[in-house]
Amino acid sequence: MTNRITDLFGIRYPIIQAGMVWCSGWELASAVSNAGGLGLLGAGSMHPEILKEHILKCQSRTKKPFGVNVPLMYPQLEEIMQIIIDLNVPIVFTSAGSPKIWTSSLQNHGIKVAHVVSSLKFARKSEEAGVDAVVAEGFEAGGHNGREETTTFCLLPMVSQAISIPLIAAGGIGSGRAMLAAMALGAEAVQIGSRFAVSTESSAHENFKNSIIKAEEGGTELMLKKITPVRLLKNKFYEEVKAAEIQGATKDTLKELLGKGRAKKGIFEGDLAEGELEIGQVSAMIEKSAPASDIFKEIWNEYVFEGKKLCGLFAE
Repeated sequence: MTNRITDLFGIRYPIIQAGMVWCSGWELASAVSNAGGLGLLGAGSMHPEILKEHILKCQSRTKKPFGVNVPLMYPQLEEIMQIIIDLNVPIVFTSAGSPKIWTSSLQNHGIKVAHVVSSLKFARKSEEAGVDAVVAEGFEAGGHNGREETTTFCLLPMVSQAISIPLIAAGGIGSGRAMLAAMALGAEAVQIGSRFAVSTESSAHENFKNSIIKAEEGGTELMLKKITPVRLLKNKFYEEVKAAEIQGATKDTLKELLGKGRAKKGIFEGDLAEGELEIGQVSAMIEKSAPASDIFKEIWNEYVFEGKKLCGLFAE
């Protein structure tokens, strides 16, 4: 399949693995890139030297394009960006901040830039900033999220009509059928996180992977809206946050409750009680772990099959 996204990133299939904190290391990113999609390293949970190590390992395991997801609120941002430039990473996905500051600088070094947004307003601002593509992410997504709480399938058609650059859909997409629906609404690729978070190559703890597989409908909720909205699996920590929010906790109180290292504790270290378990609503549909290449093939094959089936409905 060829479209503006596959041409932009030099990939075979328009499937992108999200750069998730504590899940998206070199093993996962290289596996997805080798399968023909675009693997992303999650720089949000990596110190600069750790990111450098993961980039070098990824380069040694795949000759195909891969990228790095960089939250723009990262405290060592300049150092991170310099490593990306020095090591000739071809693609950067930015999030959680304004793309104006870094887009042109990265592009001047031949790096393609996509920016993640959760609203029509910021999709337009991203295009004005000169990014090469926009990722429109609905509030079904795991991890940090938009305050607007716009669903993916409401956000996509609005954004696709408002911008002229390529659009990538994210949030609640974990199957070929969902991918097909996203493409029908104007996307030219999909970004998938939760489904790859349980993959064999994901660097997440097995406890976290198993908790995703066991998750049921309604098992996640968007929390911590006074700080930065984040979708969490329901656990002891979630219950503490919920109780505090019901009691009208201030922003400072919630920051104190969150503390530091909660996501690492839950996702990477496997503490299912005290950890911050960031995952999307689509977790309720995930039934097993598997190698990333198998997950990739299943999504693509279902996308093709369902697309042909739909085409048959319109045959004369």
